[in-house]
Amino acid sequence: MSKVIRFHQTGGPEVLQWDDIDVGEPSENQILVRHTAIGLNYIDTYHRSGLYPLPLPSTIGMEAAGVILKIGINVKGLTEGDRIAYASPPPGSYSEERLIDADKVVTIPSGVSDEIAAAMMLKGLTAQYLIRQIHKVSSGDTILIHAAAGGVGLIVCQWAKALGANVIGTVSTEEKAILAKANGCDYPVIYTKENFAERVMDITNGEKLPVVFDSIGKDTFEKSLDCLKPLGKMVSFGQASGPIPPVDLGVFAQKGSLFFTRPTLFNYAGTSAELRDMSTDLFSVVESGHVKIHIDQKFPLSEARAAHEALESRQTTASTILIP
Repeated sequence: MSKVIRFHQTGGPEVLQWDDIDVGEPSENQILVRHTAIGLNYIDTYHRSGLYPLPLPSTIGMEAAGVILKIGINVKGLTEGDRIAYASPPPGSYSEERLIDADKVVTIPSGVSDEIAAAMMLKGLTAQYLIRQIHKVSSGDTILIHAAAGGVGLIVCQWAKALGANVIGTVSTEEKAILAKANGCDYPVIYTKENFAERVMDITNGEKLPVVFDSIGKDTFEKSLDCLKPLGKMVSFGQASGPIPPVDLGVFAQKGSLFFTRPTLFNYAGTSAELRDMSTDLFSVVESGHVKIHIDQKFPLSEARAAHEALESRQTTASTILIP
């Protein structure tokens, strides 16, 4: 038997339970992984709360690193003992061991530790599709990233800065502003004290922005649209403050023929080839030192409830991992 975090009903962090489970043997295209570090992400809270419904009882967690214990007979390119990482459905990373399809994992390069890999896969691959695919950030661009001191935000700030961009980032506290500034954010804006849309106008001399990356949702959506120049892109990739209310699509015309997208990683990394290409790009920028992955919190896996409480109360910065 192996230990796993599951929830038998949706709700707050208190529904998370420390259960026993029989993992079983890998099928012909699967691998059996022993986890060494597990990533904590906001999507985990959406699954637990029922915002993104799952069949119950359900395992939880989309991201981890570990070691391959066994491989299925049809698995190619992987061997027992390989260090691997993943950020992929179905949920189940909050576990000591699990089975997962072999085409959903990538091997970890020698220059990256298991803890760093677990902390960066979902957030780093998200950053990759945001600034390397949806809007290919280039030198001289000015961009806005909300939650700049969060896991995705810190990676976007550093990576965009390395690409030559000017980075505006919103944060909730002075401490988070200092952290964002130290990681490539040229203009940290404390949204609890300042109107970020007005600050964008000041910073850009009224020109506004080509793109806004928003993981906050309800609280930032309308003002984010006000930050965009005509033909700008509104990229909504999360909703930490709650779902965006119903929108009259005419607002996108009124504010300058704006583009809107609600992307998910699992469409951008939908094939094993796409996943490998994106992971190679991410590992390269981390190994080069242009992007440093910050792990500011660690919890034992058995204390996943406390980790969720810290995340949802905005007590965390950068990345958080769970240790089996």
